[in-house]
Amino acid sequence: MELFKKDFLDGAAELFDLPPDLVAGLPHIEVVGDSHFYMERHRGILSYSGEEIDINGEKCIVRVFGEQLELMSMTGDQLRIRGRISRVEWVK
Repeated sequence: MELFKKDFLDGAAELFDLPPDLVAGLPHIEVVGDSHFYMERHRGILSYSGEEIDINGEKCIVRVFGEQLELMSMTGDQLRIRGRISRVEWVK
């Protein structure tokens, strides 16, 4: 059943020329250089410090590591982080 759902969503995304992440409800993430992190379709902040921020991505946790990390803005759907980003991990 899960395979059928994935195939259906992939087909719908291709048919309507939509990004697959949007159709599947997955988070959209952008990292610019080593100083800016953007995420759309998050489900909230789980933990926050200047060295690590854990973000609920619904199907996974997105973990941002670095130094002097700051949450610049956050809405119900989007968030922005800046600082010296050293790595980003996806935790299932």
